[in-house]
Amino acid sequence: MNIEHVISVENMRQSDAQTIENGITSAELMHRAALGIFNAAKFVGKVAIVCGSGNNGGDGYALACILCENGFTPSIFRVSEKFSKDGLFYYKTALSLGAVEENINVPDPFAGYDIVVDCILGTGFRGEVSDEIKHVIEEINLCQGFIISADINSGINGDTGAAPIAVNSDLTVSIGYLKTGMFLNDAPYYIDKLRNADIGITLLREEYKLVDYEMLHMFEGYNSISMTIEEFYERFGYTPEDGGIAEKAAQLSAEQGKTVVIKTEHSAVIGDIKYVYFCADYII
Repeated sequence: MNIEHVISVENMRQSDAQTIENGITSAELMHRAALGIFNAAKFVGKVAIVCGSGNNGGDGYALACILCENGFTPSIFRVSEKFSKDGLFYYKTALSLGAVEENINVPDPFAGYDIVVDCILGTGFRGEVSDEIKHVIEEINLCQGFIISADINSGINGDTGAAPIAVNSDLTVSIGYLKTGMFLNDAPYYIDKLRNADIGITLLREEYKLVDYEMLHMFEGYNSISMTIEEFYERFGYTPEDGGIAEKAAQLSAEQGKTVVIKTEHSAVIGDIKYVYFCADYII
């Protein structure tokens, strides 16, 4: 696996804005994001796309356009009456190409769908989901289809990975760059497989790197400090909602002159004297 970047949500937001300022339109980036999702999975059968009010929903509407252009008739389920500017454009375009809008407020709305794409909440989400969105997430998690989450599973905090409730995905397609919250706290238990779609965003600043999970044992070798994330919280008085785990790992590593490994069951953040790495066993 080539070494990839892992970044904060704010770095992603600023990098996205800088790329737009340099001449790539937000609508074009949205189309590239949708194409990245389309190319990351094998789409078959009946496809449902569940869209929120922001740009994550816009990615879903752009995906509906691409599916229509490739012989599918996707069903669009909206959880909000609101649209982002580019989202509204792709929503109208998708309907003009043959996408069908369905009512999400019916019993078992995703019955019979082979694929359900979660485009409700993006990496900027914080706090707790509303009762309405919680109900939709529960319906997605109950359905029998293959679940794809766009950028991040709806309900997961993009920086910390904290999520009282979130979509359980079979595949999550990160857009642009991997985010720290995809490896921390609850995220490893909601994400079955994770891959990143490069859409041509110029990174504003480097933060962390991804390494192969198979290399984790090398960092846990002689003279390293290794702890579970629960032990980390207890030792340093953190909670799952707190950010800065990577920074703390780096600080501890520098102070102790040792490698520091903070682990969940399926992922880890590694402070290695001068650098910070992330790894997970669900990266593909």
